[in-house]
Amino acid sequence: MTDISESGVADGPPSRAKELVSELHRITAELQTVDLTQCSDAELVDVAADTERAIARLTFAGDRQIVEIADRDLPHKTGHRSITQFMTHRLRVADPMRRTKQRHATATHLSPTGEPLEPEHPALAEALADGKINTSHIRAVLDVLDQIPHAVDHDVKLAAERQMTEIAVDHTPADITALGARLLAHLDPD
Repeated sequence: MTDISESGVADGPPSRAKELVSELHRITAELQTVDLTQCSDAELVDVAADTERAIARLTFAGDRQIVEIADRDLPHKTGHRSITQFMTHRLRVADPMRRTKQRHATATHLSPTGEPLEPEHPALAEALADGKINTSHIRAVLDVLDQIPHAVDHDVKLAAERQMTEIAVDHTPADITALGARLLAHLDPD
């Protein structure tokens, strides 16, 4: 068992992940203060869009980290009663229940025997990892998918997930809700 210091970090040389996060913080500090007046209008729009894409990709990376934290039982090892309490108090996640639902939908988990289990919604996972959608899109898609009747065939549900993910890539969360209602009406005319 690895000893965890008061800061929650294992003793020893920094891992590659720790080095990358330090570099991310350095780059973020620079990005926060860079002179935006030097950007053309088109460049500024691209910078803003790419920043939002990076935020989504970081969310995917953070979800992977939370899965690993749970797999290692670090919440209990650090004195927390649950992963939710750990997320709230140590990671400072604003809405841990919503984040847990997202994580279950888009992250790879381990089975009790240690085998990797694909995300519940692989198309959503891929779109989030690529930064094509964000957490609001995921929430809207999951709200639609959760309303699909249980009697609908599994293959139809998979197709619905792919279709809703494609919609999410090009539309707003409000659009997803409206277009999802049309999909649900088609799947369950009653």
